[in-house]
Amino acid sequence: MQDHHVVVVGGGFGGVQLVNDLKGAPVRVTMVDRRNHHLFQPLLYQVATTLLATSEIAWPIRNFFRDRPEVTTLLAEVVGVDSEARQVLLKNGQRIAYDTLVLATGATHAYFGHDEWEPVAPGLKTLEDATTIRRRVLLAFEQAELETDPAIRNALLTFVIVGAGPTGVELAGIISELARTTLPKEFRNIDTSKARIILVEAGPRVLAAFAEDLSDYARRELESHGVDLRFGKPVTSCTAEGVTIGDVFVPCRTIVWAAGVQASPAAKWLDIPADRAGRAVVDKELRAPGKGDVFVIGDTAAVMRDDGSPVPGIAPAAKQQGAYVAKVIKAKLAGKPAPGPFRYRHQGSLATIGKSAAIIDFGWLKLRGWLAWWVWGLAHIYFLIGVRWRIAVAWSWLWIYISRQHSARLITQRESMREE
Repeated sequence: MQDHHVVVVGGGFGGVQLVNDLKGAPVRVTMVDRRNHHLFQPLLYQVATTLLATSEIAWPIRNFFRDRPEVTTLLAEVVGVDSEARQVLLKNGQRIAYDTLVLATGATHAYFGHDEWEPVAPGLKTLEDATTIRRRVLLAFEQAELETDPAIRNALLTFVIVGAGPTGVELAGIISELARTTLPKEFRNIDTSKARIILVEAGPRVLAAFAEDLSDYARRELESHGVDLRFGKPVTSCTAEGVTIGDVFVPCRTIVWAAGVQASPAAKWLDIPADRAGRAVVDKELRAPGKGDVFVIGDTAAVMRDDGSPVPGIAPAAKQQGAYVAKVIKAKLAGKPAPGPFRYRHQGSLATIGKSAAIIDFGWLKLRGWLAWWVWGLAHIYFLIGVRWRIAVAWSWLWIYISRQHSARLITQRESMREE
């Protein structure tokens, strides 16, 4: 074991990349996460919409580092940082001393001051969120099959997704496919193809981060899938009975929140400035200002590019930041100059709308439709961890493509998200 102790809080893309890139460095590493698994979050919506099982997009963190004796993995929750004593504070009262600290604690969904909406409008950031949404979607069809009151039945068959970014668009497309293609032959008292999927966006268009022509293509595809698009008015109320869009009440029983994110409280732990989303403002080396060897990366950090635009909160950005901090640590321990400031390399934006429909913007090349859908699928399979899971996900997608049957439609759990 080496003397220099690196503590990494968070086993997401940034944290795992950092630990992988520290292999061979003269350090001992402690990774702390409140869950025992690494989550491939870009495909989380596919668990929520019955396409994939949880085990196909999440893997035990300990398994990654089983052959790395210098790496210790702890299942624990961090509640603070004592930067004066150079210690991480755990919920159970224990403290972990560090020489270098890296906070990669991610983000959760934000309700813009209406946290009381969360029980009826869950967001999608964790496996618990995904299985809760999946349960609610499937139960809505089951309860509608039993319901004799037409008004209640219509409310059960109405699904509202708030936010038309990539997550909202992907959810709307797959729920529509589930209702219109997968389920119709399985129910006798209801016509699932008549289900209403409403996608609400306070702005003027879907996928606002994409070029306008790609956004327009996505809008047309969603409309062809029967998705009801509502633009220009925010959600003003969410209850168990329905949602209010502007001043119009829509009865529904299933609401999914995909409208905003809120960073973990890392900035509060360190007592440093944060942006409006709670992300810690860091310097060009991703360090917490005035805190020595404390780095903040991924969705937890507000990182600015040279042109003044923020680095997006996506997996490739977190991985690049993890790799960069590993270089900084290794250079310091080797007595070499630090690498230059962090530079984000944008590798493209991707979103899928449903079966055989996707959009991709590489900057120099834009793709849409069937070809983009295949490129999107190959890219996601490539970035999955391990050959076994790449094969499993590819097989699941191939089966769904051929049979039109979603394979993960078991209702097995209670409302675990809220109980936690």
